[in-house]
Amino acid sequence: MKNRVLFFREILIIAMLLIGCSMQQEEAKAQTDPAKPTILVFYKTAGFYHESIPDGIAAIQKLGQENNIAVETSKDASVFSENNLKKYKAVVFLSTTQDVLNPQEQIAFEGYIKKGGGFVGIHAATDTEYDWPWYNQLVGAYFDGHPAVQKANILVKDKTHPSTAFLQDKWERVDEWYNFKNINPKVKVLATLDENSYKGGKNGTNHPVIWYHEFDGGRAFYTAGGHTPESYREPLFLQHLLAGIKYAMGK
Repeated sequence: MKNRVLFFREILIIAMLLIGCSMQQEEAKAQTDPAKPTILVFYKTAGFYHESIPDGIAAIQKLGQENNIAVETSKDASVFSENNLKKYKAVVFLSTTQDVLNPQEQIAFEGYIKKGGGFVGIHAATDTEYDWPWYNQLVGAYFDGHPAVQKANILVKDKTHPSTAFLQDKWERVDEWYNFKNINPKVKVLATLDENSYKGGKNGTNHPVIWYHEFDGGRAFYTAGGHTPESYREPLFLQHLLAGIKYAMGK
């Protein structure tokens, strides 16, 4: 009798393991569904770490779930290989800082863009890779300091792009407002900051804050917002970000 109980217990354990494996296989299959476009959210930091990064990741994952977009995340730069990058419709640099890619990874990313890939830069993506001129042109500018987090007015200049089409002419919000240097004159500026509406602006009357452009075979979109965790709970900012991601994906 004891041996029979042990036998049935072993059968039950085996059955549960088989069911678990089957469920894991189905989950993996769903995550790698070739019919669903995939983006990569890259958040490696070699300098300042933004505490809002987990909020940004969670928000983009939720946007993906709601819009049939698979979202992979990594802070491991080894994902920047030619073969791996092929599967992404766009790569999002979420508040990356300083030197995040080695020379081989840089070459792989340049190749990805040249083959039609998409790039999205959020906030500190401009505080990244200061010794890589190609990246400067891609992201559109470099970070040049900032004042304290405060309320400011964003002046929407171009509503022909889906990331700004739904916004009012003046968008008031709280964030950490970057000043910029080495601005690529070929980017298409969608919105600027009204430096009269806050303290600490250094770019004058032409202070870009949202822009996009086609670059070196691919597409790039940048938004300077996203420093605060609250940014990723703002419906307008999330709608703006989703539209920028879709643009970079080629949608």
